[in-house]
Amino acid sequence: MTERTALITGGSRGLGRALAHALARDGWKLIIDARGADALDAVAAELPGDVTALAGDLGDSWHRAALVSAVEEGGGGLDLLVNNASTLGAAPLPRLADYPLDELERAFRTNTIAPLALVQSLLPALTRRRGAVLGISSDAAVEAYEGWGGYGATKAAFEQISHVLSVEEPGLAVWWVDPGEMRTEMLRDAMPEEDLSATPPPETVVPALLRLIDGRLPSGRYTAGGLLR
Repeated sequence: MTERTALITGGSRGLGRALAHALARDGWKLIIDARGADALDAVAAELPGDVTALAGDLGDSWHRAALVSAVEEGGGGLDLLVNNASTLGAAPLPRLADYPLDELERAFRTNTIAPLALVQSLLPALTRRRGAVLGISSDAAVEAYEGWGGYGATKAAFEQISHVLSVEEPGLAVWWVDPGEMRTEMLRDAMPEEDLSATPPPETVVPALLRLIDGRLPSGRYTAGGLLR
């Protein structure tokens, strides 16, 4: 069986880290990225098997080029791209009337434009393997929560890009997933006054993602809760 290769963005913490551990245990070759080099290197040291860790900002074209080069050096094929890296934007969460527009622009660059740029660069490698693109979204993309307008707008645009990609590239599997509320640093930043001790950790979502990946379910929008029922 040909070795399977996955690129996971935002692999140093949260759901990206949890999924990296699961795929590594399953024998996948991994390329992981995050902005912080120390945290990323620490995760890479935890993972068994073949792992390449590249620190950088996905908003930078040179960093995306380095990720593409890592795929090419590994044989030129990619089975799975996980667009997981994300930013909350302005915090604490402001109302739209007060949202700093420069912060909103930065959030769109990270959450919407950078994932599309990565897909564009890696499309030949994904097509070569009939690969899959897994995007991590949010219920804030489809629901109106006070304070979540900026982040939700970036995720709504990300979901539409994913939807259109699934139509334009029928040879790929394209999934965009609402993982539900997870106990992550991002959620702590968004809700600093809330007690999150009862919120499930990211590891609880991984079985839902593995069901998509291993079963190669049809392209579309999924929720972790729906996949786990």
